Amino acid sequence: AGLGGIGFDTSKELVKRDLKNLVILDRIDNPAAIAELKAINPKVTVTFYPYDVTVKIAETTKLLKTIFAKLKTVDILINGAGILDDHEIERTIAVNYTGLVNTTTAIMDFWDKRKGGPGGIICNIGSVTGFNAIYQVPVYSGTKAAVVNFTSSLAKLAPITGVTAYTVNPGITRTTLVHKFNSWLDVEPEVAEKLLAHPTQPSQACAENFVKAIELNKNGAIWKLDLGTLEPIQWT
Repeated sequence: AGLGGIGFDTSKELVKRDLKNLVILDRIDNPAAIAELKAINPKVTVTFYPYDVTVKIAETTKLLKTIFAKLKTVDILINGAGILDDHEIERTIAVNYTGLVNTTTAIMDFWDKRKGGPGGIICNIGSVTGFNAIYQVPVYSGTKAAVVNFTSSLAKLAPITGVTAYTVNPGITRTTLVHKFNSWLDVEPEVAEKLLAHPTQPSQACAENFVKAIELNKNGAIWKLDLGTLEPIQWT
């Protein structure tokens, strides 16, 4: 979980639970946000490490070594970095998909039961666009479809690796991500306005259901978090 809209609200919900540690990895340091999380529940140790998901796997592994050395055990990884701008094709793929795959691959060094690891849980943030594309942003929608398929594959590999996985897929949520963004090749100059004409949900409602999905901890689940509801999607 990070310090962006849904990520920050989800972090606020998480620290209300019986956690020992919450580690935030984000590109941008926000001491005020970290202080706010610490104040909600002083029993939870909240730590921040600067991290850009587009770095090479070796760099991610180095950071994870530091975190595992400090905490000894990490139960769950939430991959939540995301951008929405179909002018930025390479960066969209790098952040939304490649970075998620690389971070997941790096943590397998520490979790994979074939290497003597204890197993773990991967929670990947997809989007309803992963199975119902916003066709004016095909690059973004494509990365989210890739996240859903990658995660479903991880779930089926759990008997081999000991690592379970599921996706949480928010519908249109009122965050800065959707206020203004570019369509692919400018096919729809007013894409943000048209998107926000649809029913939306506040990020707080999404965050509450996000934490419910984490607590349900269902391997292979494709959770849809839309209009304040949480429901499983059947994908064959």
